[in-house]
Amino acid sequence: MAGAVNLLAQSHPIDSALSLVVVMVSLAAEYLLLGAEFVAAIQVIVYAGAIMVLFIFTIMLLNAGAEERTKGSRVAIVLGVPGVVTGAVLVAWTLVHRVNSIQTVSIGALPGDPRDIAWLLFHDFLLPFEVTSVLILIAILGAVVLASRPDAVARRHHDHEAAKPLPELVGAGKER
Repeated sequence: MAGAVNLLAQSHPIDSALSLVVVMVSLAAEYLLLGAEFVAAIQVIVYAGAIMVLFIFTIMLLNAGAEERTKGSRVAIVLGVPGVVTGAVLVAWTLVHRVNSIQTVSIGALPGDPRDIAWLLFHDFLLPFEVTSVLILIAILGAVVLASRPDAVARRHHDHEAAKPLPELVGAGKER
C-alpha cells in the first residue's frame, strides 16, 4: 500500500516508476502467500523486470522532468471525492458483512501448474496476449512522437535548408 501511495505522491516520473516496481514485487509476494509460486516468479521477471525496464527507458528517452503542480481540476474533485467515498463504503460494508463466509483454501488446491498456464496463454489467450503487446508498443511509440520537441525539429530543418547551396538563376542580372 505504501508503494502505491508513493507512486501517486511522487512528482518525478523515475521515482514513480521505481515505486511501481515496489508495487509489482509486493504483488508477487501476495502470489507467494497464495501458493502460486510460478505466477509470482513470472510477476517478478516479466512485470517488475522487463516491463519496468521498458517504462524507465521510455521515461529517460522522453527526458521527462518533474511534474508541474497545479490546483487540480474541478471535475476531478467533484467526481473523484464522492467516488472514493462510495468505494470506501462498499469495501467496508463487504468486509463487515462477509467476515463469516470467508473460507480458506489449502496451498496447491487451485490449478497453477506451469504447463496449464502455458497452454492457456499460448493457445486459448494467444490473440489477446499479442494484441496487448502490440498496443503497448504503439503507446510507447505514440508517447515518443508526442514528446518530441517541435522547436528542435524545426531548428534542425532550418539548419538543413540553410546548408543547401542556392541554385544559380540564369539571366537574373548577371553579366556574361
